[in-house]
Amino acid sequence: MRPHANRTYLFTPGNHARRVEKALQLNADVVILDLEDAVAVAEKVATRAIIKETLAKPKQCAVYVRVNSYDTEYCYGDLSGVFGKDLDGIVLPKLESADDLKSVESVMTDLEREHGLEPGSVDLMPIIETAKGADAVREIAQTKSRIKRLSLGGGDYTRDLGIEWTHDELALLPIRSEIVLASRLGELEPPIDTVFLHIKEHDAYRESCSRARGLGFQGKLCIHPDQVDRTNDVFTPTEEVVTWSRKIVAEFEKAEKDGIASIQVDGYFVDYPIVVKAQRALNTIDLLKSLGKA
Repeated sequence: MRPHANRTYLFTPGNHARRVEKALQLNADVVILDLEDAVAVAEKVATRAIIKETLAKPKQCAVYVRVNSYDTEYCYGDLSGVFGKDLDGIVLPKLESADDLKSVESVMTDLEREHGLEPGSVDLMPIIETAKGADAVREIAQTKSRIKRLSLGGGDYTRDLGIEWTHDELALLPIRSEIVLASRLGELEPPIDTVFLHIKEHDAYRESCSRARGLGFQGKLCIHPDQVDRTNDVFTPTEEVVTWSRKIVAEFEKAEKDGIASIQVDGYFVDYPIVVKAQRALNTIDLLKSLGKA
């Protein structure tokens, strides 16, 4: 499984200078300048130039742009309007097929060449948020492309299927599990979980993060600054987990030298699958520390 270090993806309207400035000063791993849902139709075209100016300014985190979906009249103009050396990634909403993915990637490759960039250098993160997208998610994940990870959009997904999105999020369990499975089949990073709409209910938000982490997600889409530090906290291995993981790996390495591949560590059964999980936690914290994120 690919190592990963992006836990928080914070949305902010691309045409709202004050919110953008604040978002870029937070501890988000990625800030997403929005051209889709957060921008009125009448402002979409003009916002492209505003975003291009923002991308050229100094920044301390990766900055992506969420364009409008492939089936809209805005998608190509959004891509061409924001592309350049300062763009770290594109967020593609409502992706519904591998063919649409290939089309968008082809446009991105042409734009990279046009701007003197290495083909494939700009990241592309799709959001799965419709029934069609869910149906095609395994094919999308296994399509040879530049995508490193998938993400889930719970708002549009529950709207599309007529699902009631309750605090316990039980209705999201099937699609969350499917996206995690599809990501593994496609040898992608663990996916990014959906936003949480109740922005002042901090305990419920932490529970949502914990559920997603337990299901195999690496981070979460955020819609409010208050969610950033809480998300980073939940998706960063704790000191206790790191200490325990180091002990498991060390004890197992000793046993393995003696030809033993199943042991007990403080009464806990340990074999290869447990060691792999422990090493994954260590790889994550080491990567975060190397990037100054932990």
